[in-house]
Amino acid sequence: MKILKHPCLILFLLMALKSNHMMAQLEIDEQTTIASEEKQESKELPFDISGFVDLYYAYSFTDNPLSTSFTENVNSFSLGMANVVLSKEGKVGFVADLAVGPRAEVANGFAGTTLAAIKQLYVTYSPIDWLTFSVGNYGTHVGYEVIDAPANVNYSTSYMFSNGPFYHTGIKADISFGETFGAMIGLFDDTDSKLDLVPGKHLGLQLSYAGEKAEVYLNYIGGQDQESNDVDPEIKSHQIDITATLQASDKLGLGLNATSKTNVIEEADNTTWYGAALYSNYAFSEGFTLGFRTEYIGDGDGLILGNIDGSVTSFTLSGNIKSGELILIPEFRIDLASEDAFEDGDGFTKSLPVLLLGMVYSF
Repeated sequence: MKILKHPCLILFLLMALKSNHMMAQLEIDEQTTIASEEKQESKELPFDISGFVDLYYAYSFTDNPLSTSFTENVNSFSLGMANVVLSKEGKVGFVADLAVGPRAEVANGFAGTTLAAIKQLYVTYSPIDWLTFSVGNYGTHVGYEVIDAPANVNYSTSYMFSNGPFYHTGIKADISFGETFGAMIGLFDDTDSKLDLVPGKHLGLQLSYAGEKAEVYLNYIGGQDQESNDVDPEIKSHQIDITATLQASDKLGLGLNATSKTNVIEEADNTTWYGAALYSNYAFSEGFTLGFRTEYIGDGDGLILGNIDGSVTSFTLSGNIKSGELILIPEFRIDLASEDAFEDGDGFTKSLPVLLLGMVYSF
């Protein structure tokens, strides 16, 4: 062992041992990193998650709220909806669209029960590329606007949206005829219900065209809304609806919605309301879009406003100020009725002006 007394040899052996230790440590670190990455990949969820939250402040010049959905409070900060969507696409997929808040209670119905938290819940199956079946509870095919605040340029909703169906429960088949044309046929329970309380099913139909710049949808929903008994007559409803969009340029988008709903009442005259709305939005920049909606409702039987031979014209101007995932929606709206239909401090008036600020965060 005298050789170990030589200082150069001792130093050489120490450096070799240190080098081997460092190499071993690097190998351990590399294996740890690989294991961590594999563990991280294994933790990735097998479905997508998205959603939004929204709230608003509305100031009414007459202290009267709007007569349309989701903005029933005025002169106060008001909560909207907290929404989470779990979804998976593929041959077999699903959507679990859950929401809570005042907006959700109005849209989903069944307040005070667990059903009030379900906005959509359905399973899809595509046996072939051009055919998809959906079974469960899903948003309606009727109308231009939707329940989700981020998908609308205007924060307040139209009369047609508020008085049209929100959702259906049942089965439907979406059929694709090439790249641009399509159709849908569905059998549904009671409209805007997750339970079937009235006998019979509703029939839903849609024909669609979706081109590069324009889309057109012709929609129908009809069925029995009320069963005949000793007090109430049988009522069947039929609604025809058309929506269209046109991307006129990179900055300008146009939209149209027209609808008519007729109630066929046993041993009585039919009742009807109808409406039409024009939409336009112009993107001044990536961070600012200005939208304008004008809507007319013909309500000769007083089904919406309560006035016989009544009508209302509504004008809504909305800005969309975007900062990341946040959208601020300053809005001015005025509804003009043909008869005194809106309450104020002195009784009733024909006009209802409202200033509103909506706030929407999506993820």
